[in-house]
Amino acid sequence: MKKWIVWTGRLISLAPVLICLTSARWKLTHSPFYVREWTRIGWPMTEIAGVATLQIAFVVLYLIPQTAMLGVVLLTAYLGGALASYVRIGEFRPPLVPLTTCLLAWLGLYLREPRLRRLLPIRLKGRDE
Repeated sequence: MKKWIVWTGRLISLAPVLICLTSARWKLTHSPFYVREWTRIGWPMTEIAGVATLQIAFVVLYLIPQTAMLGVVLLTAYLGGALASYVRIGEFRPPLVPLTTCLLAWLGLYLREPRLRRLLPIRLKGRDE
């Protein structure tokens, strides 16, 4: 396998990691901006620290090569919940953040993990026939 593909995957994987860790930090520090957003989408403040802890745990699993696939599945579930929270209140622009974060997490893992590429091969017409 070409090293540049793996390194590209690692670089792409940094984006969702930084986005999720920033979000977790806002939750744990009770950033005024984030607290307003948290309550606006209908989540009780009593849940904010627990959700941040889960978010960090999923990111850690995503970063460890042996558990990266489990991590990306759990991040997908978490980000799907974030997306659903916005859709539930009728807002369709903010869901672009969890959606793109999720897609970047999968793309990064796809490029750095040969097992995932074997499981979900991309076949180019004419070349793979």
